[in-house]
Amino acid sequence: MFLNGIGTANPPQRYTKTQCWEAFKNSEWFRKLDRHAHMIAETVLTKDNGIESRTLAIDDLSAVFEINPDVLHQRFLMHAPALAAAAARAALDDAGMLPAEIDAIVISTCTGYLCPGLTSYAIERLGLRTDVLAFDLVGQGCAAALPNWKLAQALLSHASHVLSVCVEVSSAAMYLDNDPGVLISACLFGDGAGAAVLSGQTNGRQRPLEWKTFDSLTNTSERDALKFETRNGMLRNVLTRPVPRLAAEHAQQVFERVMQATDLAVSDIHAWIMHAGGRDVLAALQQKMQLQETDLRYSRAMLREFGNMSSAFVYFVLQAALRDDAAPGWWWMSAFGAGFSCHGALLRRA
Repeated sequence: MFLNGIGTANPPQRYTKTQCWEAFKNSEWFRKLDRHAHMIAETVLTKDNGIESRTLAIDDLSAVFEINPDVLHQRFLMHAPALAAAAARAALDDAGMLPAEIDAIVISTCTGYLCPGLTSYAIERLGLRTDVLAFDLVGQGCAAALPNWKLAQALLSHASHVLSVCVEVSSAAMYLDNDPGVLISACLFGDGAGAAVLSGQTNGRQRPLEWKTFDSLTNTSERDALKFETRNGMLRNVLTRPVPRLAAEHAQQVFERVMQATDLAVSDIHAWIMHAGGRDVLAALQQKMQLQETDLRYSRAMLREFGNMSSAFVYFVLQAALRDDAAPGWWWMSAFGAGFSCHGALLRRA
Protein backbone atom coordinates (compact mmCIF):
# COMPACT_ATOMS: atom_id res chain seq x y z
CA MET A 1 0.00 0.00 0.00
CA PHE A 2 1.29 3.45 -0.97
CA LEU A 3 0.57 6.95 0.31
CA ASN A 4 -0.26 8.95 -2.81
CA GLY A 5 -1.58 12.11 -1.15
CA ILE A 6 -1.93 13.71 2.27
CA GLY A 7 -3.91 16.70 3.52
CA THR A 8 -4.82 18.40 6.78
CA ALA A 9 -7.36 21.00 7.87
CA ASN A 10 -8.07 23.16 10.91
CA PRO A 11 -10.66 25.73 11.92
CA PRO A 12 -9.48 29.27 11.11
CA GLN A 13 -9.65 30.43 14.74
CA ARG A 14 -6.38 30.00 16.65
CA TYR A 15 -6.08 30.63 20.39
CA THR A 16 -2.94 30.80 22.51
CA LYS A 17 -2.76 29.16 25.90
CA THR A 18 -2.63 32.64 27.47
CA GLN A 19 -5.89 33.54 25.77
CA CYS A 20 -7.42 30.29 27.03
CA TRP A 21 -6.36 31.05 30.60
CA GLU A 22 -7.79 34.56 30.48
CA ALA A 23 -11.07 33.29 29.02
CA PHE A 24 -11.33 30.64 31.73
CA LYS A 25 -10.76 33.21 34.48
CA ASN A 26 -13.56 35.34 33.06
CA SER A 27 -16.01 32.47 32.66
CA GLU A 28 -18.83 31.32 34.89
CA TRP A 29 -17.06 27.97 35.15
CA PHE A 30 -14.15 29.58 36.98
CA ARG A 31 -16.55 30.48 39.77
CA LYS A 32 -18.09 27.00 39.76
CA LEU A 33 -14.81 25.12 40.20
CA ASP A 34 -12.67 24.98 43.34
CA ARG A 35 -9.29 26.57 44.07
CA HIS A 36 -7.39 23.37 43.33
CA ALA A 37 -8.98 23.31 39.87
CA HIS A 38 -7.91 26.93 39.35
CA MET A 39 -4.35 26.02 40.30
CA ILE A 40 -4.23 23.07 37.89
CA ALA A 41 -5.57 25.09 34.96
CA GLU A 42 -3.22 27.99 35.69
CA THR A 43 -0.22 25.67 35.86
CA VAL A 44 -1.04 23.92 32.59
CA LEU A 45 -1.98 27.08 30.68
CA THR A 46 0.71 29.46 31.91
CA LYS A 47 3.75 27.16 32.21
CA ASP A 48 5.58 25.23 29.49
CA ASN A 49 3.15 22.44 28.65
CA GLY A 50 4.51 21.84 25.14
CA ILE A 51 1.57 23.67 23.54
CA GLU A 52 1.56 27.31 22.48
CA SER A 53 -1.71 27.46 20.57
CA ARG A 54 -4.73 25.45 19.44
CA THR A 55 -7.29 25.82 16.67
CA LEU A 56 -10.87 25.52 17.94
CA ALA A 57 -14.15 25.54 16.04
CA ILE A 58 -15.55 28.52 17.93
CA ASP A 59 -15.67 32.20 16.98
CA ASP A 60 -15.06 33.40 20.52
CA LEU A 61 -13.47 31.60 23.47
CA SER A 62 -16.41 32.44 25.69
CA ALA A 63 -18.47 30.01 23.57
CA VAL A 64 -16.38 27.05 24.67
CA PHE A 65 -17.79 27.41 28.17
CA GLU A 66 -21.37 26.97 26.98
CA ILE A 67 -21.41 23.29 27.83
CA ASN A 68 -24.62 21.39 27.18
CA PRO A 69 -25.48 18.39 24.96
CA ASP A 70 -27.39 20.29 22.27
CA VAL A 71 -24.73 22.98 21.78
CA LEU A 72 -21.93 20.41 21.63
CA HIS A 73 -23.78 18.19 19.16
CA GLN A 74 -24.53 21.13 16.87
CA ARG A 75 -20.85 22.12 17.00
CA PHE A 76 -19.83 18.64 15.89
CA LEU A 77 -22.52 18.53 13.18
CA MET A 78 -21.42 21.91 11.81
CA HIS A 79 -17.68 21.45 11.85
CA ALA A 80 -16.77 17.74 11.62
CA PRO A 81 -18.11 17.26 8.05
CA ALA A 82 -16.52 20.53 6.92
CA LEU A 83 -13.10 19.71 8.38
CA ALA A 84 -13.19 16.14 7.06
CA ALA A 85 -14.03 17.36 3.56
CA ALA A 86 -11.37 20.09 3.64
CA ALA A 87 -8.63 17.63 4.62
CA ALA A 88 -9.85 15.14 2.01
CA ARG A 89 -9.81 17.76 -0.75
CA ALA A 90 -6.26 18.68 0.20
CA ALA A 91 -5.22 15.01 0.05
CA LEU A 92 -6.86 14.57 -3.37
CA ASP A 93 -5.12 17.69 -4.66
CA ASP A 94 -1.81 16.42 -3.29
CA ALA A 95 -2.36 13.12 -5.10
CA GLY A 96 -3.44 14.86 -8.30
CA MET A 97 -6.66 12.86 -8.29
CA LEU A 98 -10.35 13.50 -8.87
CA PRO A 99 -13.07 12.46 -6.39
CA ALA A 100 -14.51 10.03 -8.96
CA GLU A 101 -11.31 7.96 -8.74
CA ILE A 102 -11.91 7.08 -5.08
CA ASP A 103 -13.36 3.59 -4.57
CA ALA A 104 -13.72 3.58 -0.77
CA ILE A 105 -13.70 6.02 2.14
CA VAL A 106 -12.95 5.32 5.81
CA ILE A 107 -13.59 8.02 8.44
CA SER A 108 -12.62 7.80 12.12
CA THR A 109 -13.76 10.05 14.95
CA CYS A 110 -14.42 9.87 18.69
CA THR A 111 -15.62 13.40 19.55
CA GLY A 112 -19.19 13.15 18.26
CA TYR A 113 -21.82 10.85 16.83
CA LEU A 114 -23.88 11.18 13.67
CA CYS A 115 -26.29 8.76 12.01
CA PRO A 116 -25.90 8.51 9.09
CA GLY A 117 -22.21 8.82 9.76
CA LEU A 118 -19.61 11.29 8.59
CA THR A 119 -18.99 9.29 5.41
CA SER A 120 -22.45 10.31 4.19
CA TYR A 121 -21.56 13.99 4.55
CA ALA A 122 -18.12 13.52 2.98
CA ILE A 123 -19.55 11.70 -0.03
CA GLU A 124 -21.92 14.61 -0.58
CA ARG A 125 -19.41 17.41 -0.01
CA LEU A 126 -16.64 15.82 -2.08
CA GLY A 127 -18.82 14.54 -4.89
CA LEU A 128 -17.67 10.94 -4.50
CA ARG A 129 -19.35 8.23 -6.56
CA THR A 130 -22.62 6.88 -5.15
CA ASP A 131 -21.23 3.32 -5.25
CA VAL A 132 -18.19 4.20 -3.11
CA LEU A 133 -17.61 1.81 -0.21
CA ALA A 134 -18.08 3.79 3.03
CA PHE A 135 -16.99 2.87 6.56
CA ASP A 136 -17.43 4.90 9.76
CA LEU A 137 -15.12 3.95 12.64
CA VAL A 138 -15.76 5.18 16.18
CA GLY A 139 -14.53 4.54 19.71
CA GLN A 140 -10.79 4.23 19.04
CA GLY A 141 -9.75 7.61 20.42
CA CYS A 142 -6.31 9.01 19.64
CA ALA A 143 -5.14 5.66 18.23
CA ALA A 144 -7.65 5.51 15.35
CA ALA A 145 -5.49 6.56 12.38
CA LEU A 146 -3.52 3.34 12.06
CA PRO A 147 -6.51 0.93 12.29
CA ASN A 148 -8.10 3.21 9.69
CA TRP A 149 -5.11 2.66 7.38
CA LYS A 150 -5.11 -1.09 8.09
CA LEU A 151 -8.74 -1.30 6.97
CA ALA A 152 -7.79 0.70 3.87
CA GLN A 153 -5.08 -1.86 3.12
CA ALA A 154 -7.65 -4.66 3.30
CA LEU A 155 -10.03 -2.75 1.04
CA LEU A 156 -7.31 -2.36 -1.58
CA SER A 157 -7.74 -6.03 -2.46
CA HIS A 158 -11.05 -4.89 -4.04
CA ALA A 159 -10.28 -1.23 -4.79
CA SER A 160 -7.61 0.92 -6.40
CA HIS A 161 -7.78 4.02 -4.17
CA VAL A 162 -9.06 4.50 -0.61
CA LEU A 163 -9.61 7.85 1.07
CA SER A 164 -8.65 7.70 4.76
CA VAL A 165 -9.86 10.49 7.08
CA CYS A 166 -9.58 11.19 10.80
CA VAL A 167 -11.47 14.19 12.15
CA GLU A 168 -11.83 15.40 15.73
CA VAL A 169 -13.78 18.40 17.02
CA SER A 170 -12.50 18.30 20.59
CA SER A 171 -14.34 21.54 21.35
CA ALA A 172 -17.54 19.52 20.76
CA ALA A 173 -16.51 17.16 23.55
CA MET A 174 -15.87 19.83 26.17
CA TYR A 175 -16.58 18.91 29.79
CA LEU A 176 -15.43 20.61 32.99
CA ASP A 177 -15.38 19.61 36.64
CA ASN A 178 -12.84 19.55 39.46
CA ASP A 179 -11.18 16.30 38.37
CA PRO A 180 -7.51 17.00 37.45
CA GLY A 181 -7.62 14.71 34.41
CA VAL A 182 -10.71 16.44 33.03
CA LEU A 183 -9.11 19.85 33.48
CA ILE A 184 -5.80 18.86 31.91
CA SER A 185 -7.65 17.31 28.99
CA ALA A 186 -9.55 20.57 28.41
CA CYS A 187 -6.21 22.39 28.25
CA LEU A 188 -4.54 20.04 25.75
CA PHE A 189 -6.93 19.20 22.92
CA GLY A 190 -7.54 21.05 19.67
CA ASP A 191 -9.66 20.59 16.55
CA GLY A 192 -8.44 19.27 13.22
CA ALA A 193 -8.64 16.67 10.47
CA GLY A 194 -6.18 14.64 8.47
CA ALA A 195 -6.68 12.68 5.27
CA ALA A 196 -4.68 10.39 3.03
CA VAL A 197 -5.13 8.84 -0.40
CA LEU A 198 -3.98 5.23 -0.05
CA SER A 199 -3.48 3.12 -3.15
CA GLY A 200 -2.30 -0.27 -4.31
CA GLN A 201 0.24 1.34 -6.63
CA THR A 202 2.38 4.44 -6.39
CA ASN A 203 1.28 7.41 -8.49
CA GLY A 204 4.77 7.91 -9.84
CA ARG A 205 6.17 10.19 -7.14
CA GLN A 206 9.92 10.48 -7.11
CA ARG A 207 10.17 9.22 -3.54
CA PRO A 208 7.06 7.13 -2.77
CA LEU A 209 6.10 6.17 0.78
CA GLU A 210 5.03 2.55 1.23
CA TRP A 211 3.22 0.91 4.16
CA LYS A 212 5.15 -2.32 4.80
CA THR A 213 3.89 -3.97 7.98
CA PHE A 214 1.66 -3.31 11.02
CA ASP A 215 1.22 -4.46 14.60
CA SER A 216 -1.42 -3.78 17.22
CA LEU A 217 -1.88 -4.17 20.98
CA THR A 218 -5.04 -3.80 23.06
CA ASN A 219 -4.69 -4.10 26.83
CA THR A 220 -8.24 -4.31 28.20
CA SER A 221 -7.00 -4.40 31.81
CA GLU A 222 -6.11 -0.70 31.42
CA ARG A 223 -9.43 0.32 29.84
CA ASP A 224 -10.24 2.75 32.65
CA ALA A 225 -6.93 4.62 32.38
CA LEU A 226 -7.95 6.55 29.27
CA LYS A 227 -11.47 6.70 27.89
CA PHE A 228 -14.59 8.73 27.27
CA GLU A 229 -17.55 8.20 29.56
CA THR A 230 -21.02 9.66 29.15
CA ARG A 231 -22.17 11.96 31.94
CA ASN A 232 -25.18 14.28 31.82
CA GLY A 233 -25.58 13.38 28.15
CA MET A 234 -22.04 14.56 27.27
CA LEU A 235 -18.65 13.01 26.67
CA ARG A 236 -16.33 13.29 29.68
CA ASN A 237 -12.67 12.50 29.06
CA VAL A 238 -11.08 10.25 31.68
CA LEU A 239 -7.34 11.00 31.73
CA THR A 240 -5.32 9.40 34.54
CA ARG A 241 -1.77 9.80 35.85
CA PRO A 242 -0.42 6.49 34.44
CA VAL A 243 -1.15 7.51 30.82
CA PRO A 244 2.40 8.71 29.90
CA ARG A 245 3.90 5.51 31.31
CA LEU A 246 1.27 3.31 29.63
CA ALA A 247 1.76 5.06 26.29
CA ALA A 248 5.52 4.54 26.43
CA GLU A 249 5.28 0.91 27.52
CA HIS A 250 2.74 -0.07 24.90
CA ALA A 251 4.51 1.87 22.14
CA GLN A 252 7.76 0.12 22.96
CA GLN A 253 6.11 -3.33 22.95
CA VAL A 254 4.57 -2.80 19.52
CA PHE A 255 7.80 -1.37 18.13
CA GLU A 256 9.96 -4.20 19.49
CA ARG A 257 7.66 -6.86 18.03
CA VAL A 258 7.92 -5.34 14.56
CA MET A 259 11.67 -4.83 14.88
CA GLN A 260 12.15 -8.48 15.84
CA ALA A 261 9.96 -9.68 12.97
CA THR A 262 11.84 -7.54 10.42
CA ASP A 263 15.32 -7.86 11.92
CA LEU A 264 15.61 -4.07 12.28
CA ALA A 265 16.74 -1.86 15.17
CA VAL A 266 16.12 1.65 16.50
CA SER A 267 19.14 2.90 14.56
CA ASP A 268 17.51 1.79 11.29
CA ILE A 269 14.58 4.21 11.72
CA HIS A 270 15.18 7.53 9.96
CA ALA A 271 11.90 9.31 10.81
CA TRP A 272 9.55 8.95 13.75
CA ILE A 273 5.88 9.70 13.08
CA MET A 274 4.50 9.55 16.63
CA HIS A 275 1.27 10.63 18.21
CA ALA A 276 2.21 13.12 20.91
CA GLY A 277 -0.50 12.91 23.57
CA GLY A 278 1.19 15.72 25.45
CA ARG A 279 4.55 16.96 26.68
CA ASP A 280 4.82 14.31 29.42
CA VAL A 281 3.86 11.53 27.01
CA LEU A 282 6.59 12.55 24.56
CA ALA A 283 9.13 12.65 27.37
CA ALA A 284 8.11 9.15 28.47
CA LEU A 285 8.31 7.86 24.89
CA GLN A 286 11.77 9.33 24.41
CA GLN A 287 13.08 7.78 27.60
CA LYS A 288 11.46 4.35 27.25
CA MET A 289 12.39 3.88 23.60
CA GLN A 290 15.84 5.47 24.03
CA LEU A 291 15.28 8.07 21.35
CA GLN A 292 17.20 11.27 20.70
CA GLU A 293 15.67 14.69 21.30
CA THR A 294 15.60 15.33 17.56
CA ASP A 295 13.79 12.06 16.81
CA LEU A 296 10.50 13.48 18.06
CA ARG A 297 10.94 16.95 16.56
CA TYR A 298 7.96 16.67 14.20
CA SER A 299 5.65 15.50 16.98
CA ARG A 300 6.82 18.28 19.28
CA ALA A 301 6.41 20.91 16.57
CA MET A 302 2.84 19.85 15.75
CA LEU A 303 1.92 19.65 19.45
CA ARG A 304 3.29 23.14 20.02
CA GLU A 305 1.31 24.60 17.12
CA PHE A 306 -1.97 22.70 17.29
CA GLY A 307 -2.25 20.85 20.61
CA ASN A 308 -3.39 17.23 20.76
CA MET A 309 -5.84 16.69 17.89
CA SER A 310 -6.50 13.06 18.87
CA SER A 311 -6.71 10.68 15.90
CA ALA A 312 -5.91 13.39 13.33
CA PHE A 313 -2.57 14.25 14.92
CA VAL A 314 -0.32 11.70 13.17
CA TYR A 315 -1.40 12.98 9.74
CA PHE A 316 0.04 16.37 10.69
CA VAL A 317 3.27 14.76 11.91
CA LEU A 318 3.61 12.71 8.73
CA GLN A 319 2.92 15.77 6.60
CA ALA A 320 5.60 17.71 8.50
CA ALA A 321 8.17 14.96 7.88
CA LEU A 322 7.32 14.82 4.17
CA ARG A 323 7.53 18.59 3.82
CA ASP A 324 10.90 18.54 5.56
CA ASP A 325 12.02 15.84 3.13
CA ALA A 326 13.11 13.62 6.00
CA ALA A 327 15.78 11.05 5.27
CA PRO A 328 14.80 8.11 3.05
CA GLY A 329 14.68 4.58 4.39
CA TRP A 330 12.62 3.12 7.22
CA TRP A 331 10.06 5.31 8.99
CA TRP A 332 8.02 4.35 12.06
CA MET A 333 4.45 5.59 12.61
CA SER A 334 2.65 4.91 15.88
CA ALA A 335 -0.42 6.07 17.79
CA PHE A 336 -1.97 5.04 21.08
CA GLY A 337 -5.12 5.83 22.98
CA ALA A 338 -8.35 4.57 24.52
CA GLY A 339 -8.44 0.94 25.39
CA PHE A 340 -5.53 1.01 26.34
CA SER A 341 -4.52 0.48 22.72
CA CYS A 342 -1.43 1.07 20.63
CA HIS A 343 -0.69 0.52 16.94
CA GLY A 344 2.45 0.82 14.88
CA ALA A 345 3.37 0.68 11.19
CA LEU A 346 6.68 0.33 9.44
CA LEU A 347 6.90 2.61 6.41
CA ARG A 348 9.54 2.72 3.66
CA ARG A 349 10.50 6.00 1.95
CA ALA A 350 12.33 5.52 -1.32
